[in-house]
Amino acid sequence: MARLTNAGLCDHDGMADSYPRIAQIVLDTRDVRRLAEFYRELFGLEYRESDAPPPPGEPDDGDWLVLRNPHGGPQLAFQQTDGVQPSTWPDAAVPQMLHLDTVVTTVADLETQKQRALDLGATLRFDRHEDPDEPLYVFADPAGHPFCIFVG
Repeated sequence: MARLTNAGLCDHDGMADSYPRIAQIVLDTRDVRRLAEFYRELFGLEYRESDAPPPPGEPDDGDWLVLRNPHGGPQLAFQQTDGVQPSTWPDAAVPQMLHLDTVVTTVADLETQKQRALDLGATLRFDRHEDPDEPLYVFADPAGHPFCIFVG
C-alpha cells in the first residue's frame, strides 16, 4: 500500500511510485469555440497561446482548443466531434459518460455560481440545493455535458 507524503506518493521503501497524472480532461463537442468560451468564463481559465480566438473577421478553424488554469491543476481541452450527442441525463437514453464535479464554499456561493452558469448558457438538469448534507446543482454545458456545482 502506498502512502502520500509532503514530497509526493511513496511506496513503503520511500521510493516514488510512477503513476500517470491527469494532464487534461477532453470534452468532445460540435462547437469547439463555444464550449471552450463557456468553460473559460465559468472557471476563469486562459487559452493556450496558440488557441486564442482569432481577430474579428478572421476564420476560426480550430478543431482542438486547450484552456489552462492559471492557478494550476488539469487543463480542459475541447475536440471538434460532429457526431457527439448531448447527454440526456437523468434520462438514460444518452448517458453522461463524463462529468465535472466542482465545489464552492458556501450556499451563497452556490447560488452565485448557479446564476453565472445559467447566464453563460448552461441548462439546469437537477436541483438539490436544499439538501442539508450536500447542496448541489447539476447542469448541462452548451454541448450537453453534465457538470455539478456543490458545497463542500
